[in-house]
Amino acid sequence: MSGPADPPLRGVRILDISTIIAGPWSATLLADLGAEVLKVELPGKGDALRALPPYKDGVPLWWKVTNRNKRGVTIDLRTAEGAALLDRLLPRYDVLVENFRPGTLDRWGLTAERLFAANPRLVVLRVTGFGQTGPYRNRPGFARVFEAMSGFASICGEADGPPLHAGFPIADAVGGLFGAMGILAALRRRDGDPRLGGQEIDLSMLEAMLRVLDFLPAEYDQLGKVRGRHGNTSQHGAPGNVYRTRDDRWVSLPATTQTVFERLCAAIGRPELLADPRFTSNPERVRHREALDAIVAEALSARDLSEWSEAMDAHAVAFAPIYDIADVFADPHLAAREAIITVPDEQLGALRMQNVVPRFPDAPGAVHRTGPSIGQHNVEVFSGELGLSENDLVRLRDAGVI
Repeated sequence: MSGPADPPLRGVRILDISTIIAGPWSATLLADLGAEVLKVELPGKGDALRALPPYKDGVPLWWKVTNRNKRGVTIDLRTAEGAALLDRLLPRYDVLVENFRPGTLDRWGLTAERLFAANPRLVVLRVTGFGQTGPYRNRPGFARVFEAMSGFASICGEADGPPLHAGFPIADAVGGLFGAMGILAALRRRDGDPRLGGQEIDLSMLEAMLRVLDFLPAEYDQLGKVRGRHGNTSQHGAPGNVYRTRDDRWVSLPATTQTVFERLCAAIGRPELLADPRFTSNPERVRHREALDAIVAEALSARDLSEWSEAMDAHAVAFAPIYDIADVFADPHLAAREAIITVPDEQLGALRMQNVVPRFPDAPGAVHRTGPSIGQHNVEVFSGELGLSENDLVRLRDAGVI
């Protein structure tokens, strides 16, 4: 039997000059699947993500994961010599990822015309808060801005409480996913026709979050409904909520479909609920959600999590304890699938983090390294690949260009 093939994106080369999370994460997701990514940072202080906690002994942990599988160099692209270095790098790469406000690269002299002159078949992913056009194009923004303005935050929280943000910048992750998808689509289009030139991708973080909400615009358009907050209850099916077991563990239980509800009634020993006219169909159960939730909550409070896990599995009912990250590390299924892996790190010795998603069994991706230190690969790239002399490097370093 032959060994595994090359990872799916072997041969794709990405130059990542973006900062913080969404843009870099787009490149990292593709690096996990075999793309070669070179991260460019500002000399001295580097990417602003390095300044965000958590830290261990001064080492930024967030940076290590978000920029894994990348080599790292420093270039001040605002300088003429820094822009000239980028000119020399671009012909070697398929993709440029940037997330500066519209017009920023133009002010530095790095116009689209210059980029495509250096590499006529370059794919440029431009990640911005509000897109390259429109009245908000120059506004600054972070994940919470897009979560707020997309309508996402307005549906999160208790009905009588304020809108809620999650404890993680969801919009950055969503934007990163759309960015990776856009790059792949552009590369497929370009590589399918040798006559085609390069392409710019206009990714608005606000629109990415809006797209995730799927049917909410259609619901408003056709029904005039503005969806509000309902806490942990499912607005689409019942029962669907977060419940507490006897041993004080929180569990999530969605029983939307009729067959699952029937199995749930058997699991909790309440078969008579099937004949109750309030619960005969999902629309009826949604209308009488509060009464049904009270019944399910009372039932689940009578037994421990382990007992309910066994009972729900036996009746094929979707059911899950609400994990914290320590629970994730201890879960036997995730351990069996190696969802958390150990990656060597030059500062920490080793760092555990998520494995590659999705899996390609016959052409696997892999995590080879954590995020690079500032300018870690300057000599390797500038001397080894661009042919700069040691004197050149010293002069550029003293001038603050690298």
